Amino acid sequence: MTLDAKLDAARAALAERDGALVAFSGGVDSAVVAALARDALGDRAVACTARSETLPAAELDDARRVAEEIGIRHVEVTFSELDDPDFVRNDGERCYHCRTMRLSRMYEKAQELGIGTVCDGTNASDPGEGHRPGLRAVEELEVFSPLLTHDITKDEVREAAERYGLSVADKPSMACLSSRIPTGLEVTEERLTRVEKAERLLREWGFEQFRVRDHDGLARIEVGADELDVALDPAFAQAATEHLTDVGFDHVTLDLSGYRTGSVSPENEDEGADAGDLLDAEYP
Repeated sequence: MTLDAKLDAARAALAERDGALVAFSGGVDSAVVAALARDALGDRAVACTARSETLPAAELDDARRVAEEIGIRHVEVTFSELDDPDFVRNDGERCYHCRTMRLSRMYEKAQELGIGTVCDGTNASDPGEGHRPGLRAVEELEVFSPLLTHDITKDEVREAAERYGLSVADKPSMACLSSRIPTGLEVTEERLTRVEKAERLLREWGFEQFRVRDHDGLARIEVGADELDVALDPAFAQAATEHLTDVGFDHVTLDLSGYRTGSVSPENEDEGADAGDLLDAEYP
C-alpha cells in the first residue's frame, strides 16, 4: 500500500470518531497524528500535552509552537510521576507506569471535553524496537494508534511530516528526562532538574543529538558521532566541567562510544519514540 493510501485510510478512520484527543508532545509522530486528526475532524480534534517534571520546558514550548503550526486546538494537563512510588523506583517497568498515568490524565481531559477517543503517536516501527513496556499501557487503555493501525513506519511518518510542511519532520526522537537515569536508581526531582539544565546547555552550545546521563551525580555526556570531534575539544571539556558542576553534578565525563538510545535502560527501553508520544513522550 502506498503512503498516500495509508494516510487516507488513517484520516477516514479518524473521521468516523465523534472527536479525537491526541496525546501530543510536538514530536514528529504525534504531530503527524494531530495533522491527520485536524484534517479529518476539524475543530473536533484536540492536541493535549501532559506537563510533568520529566518533560523539559523546551519541549513544552515546542509542543505549543507545533500545535499552532498545525492549526489544532492545544490543551495541557498537569500531573506528577513522582507521586507514584512504582515510577520513582525506576525498575524495568518505569515506562509502563509513566504512560499509564499520562494516558489516564488524557482520558480525563477527553471526558471533560466530551471526546470519546484518545490517540497517540505509536507507529508501525515501534513494536520491534526493544523493551517497550509503555506500549502495554497503550493496549490496556485501548488508545487508538492510527499510525500503527495503518502500518505507517517511522520513515513514512517523517515523509508525511514533510508533506505537511511540519518543522519537526527531521527532529530527533526524544524521550522523557527519566530515561537519563539508570534503571534501579530512584527518579528524583533533583536528578531530573540537573539533567534538564545540563541538556539545555548542550542545546545552547549547538549540539543536536545528545544525552546527559545521571549516574548518581556523575554526568555522562553522549553526543552523536558527527559531533564527537567538537566534544573532544579541550575548550568544550573545560566548559562542560565548569557548567555541569554548577548545575549540581559532582563529576563530568564524555562517553567515547557516543550517543545511543537506552544506554542506561534495559534493552533500549522506550527510547526510540517521542517523549510525548511515549507518554514517554516520544520527547530518547
